[in-house]
Amino acid sequence: MHDDSALYQAAELYFVQGMTMGAVAERFDVSRSTVSRMLAEAKERGIVTMTLRMPDNRSDRLSRRIHDLFGVTAHIAGTRRGARSAQRLEAVSRYAANLLTEWVTDGCIVGVAWGTTTSTVASHLRHKDVQDVTVVQLNGAAGPHSTGVGTSTPVLSTMARAFNAELYPFPTPAFFDLEQTRSLLWQESSVRRILAMRVAAQMAVFSVGAFRGPVLSQVYLEGHLSDAALRNLNENRVVGDMCTVFIREDGSYADIDLNRKASGPTPSELARIPRRMCVVAGYHKVRGILGALRSGAVTDLVIDDLTAGEVIDHLENGGRPHSGARA
Repeated sequence: MHDDSALYQAAELYFVQGMTMGAVAERFDVSRSTVSRMLAEAKERGIVTMTLRMPDNRSDRLSRRIHDLFGVTAHIAGTRRGARSAQRLEAVSRYAANLLTEWVTDGCIVGVAWGTTTSTVASHLRHKDVQDVTVVQLNGAAGPHSTGVGTSTPVLSTMARAFNAELYPFPTPAFFDLEQTRSLLWQESSVRRILAMRVAAQMAVFSVGAFRGPVLSQVYLEGHLSDAALRNLNENRVVGDMCTVFIREDGSYADIDLNRKASGPTPSELARIPRRMCVVAGYHKVRGILGALRSGAVTDLVIDDLTAGEVIDHLENGGRPHSGARA
């Protein structure tokens, strides 16, 4: 047994001054094993206490900030400084694919909105041996110049294969010419079956489409909207879409005329699904991301660190967080 004074001196030399155990042993004229026992004894008596602190990196801070503002879980994919939009998209898509592989379990119903981002997510999925999984298409894809098969089928089929899932496609237009046509079609038994699957989904995977920028939503690239419709959306301060439903930066959407002709679920309908993964990347989507977060449609945001920082910067430079959905 050593007295507290000797234990303190040995601990101070070793832990504070950084002396080696051999040097401390020479100072006390004892063996190194004796010094080791002295240090252990100093810990037992409370002379030495240890504190561990997790490193606080930028991604952690951004994730906490987004959660504090919007109540969602932010999964931050790291990128290198100055990464281009395509590189950001790759980073978040890989991250999202890994999360999906973890989250999808036996009996899960997964709703998927087709698009550039979800297609990239699907390309990174690994096969998982699960049973009785269902993949259901959330929004129609047919347009004035195509059937939509080439747009929606690849992403949905790839996801279905990854999870041995049964696929339920949604063979309707992305946008109807007439609201009445949509209302009538929604009464057909074959369509009601898909709508029921949407309601029963435990998970939804979607992104936020953007009008402008280096990686545009397929909604805008494939001729689904006329020039007049695009002008109308601009006049209505629309900043993007989720599942072909258009949103403003404040999260509102219900009074946008074109949404009554859209095939996808509204933010309030999405909000009934327990887990809603929104996968986004790119500075051009910042305002759309804020609209999605404010609409209440997102539980899990998969985003790269650069875009997450740009979302926070936009808020601090004039945008204001809004809690709860605004229809």
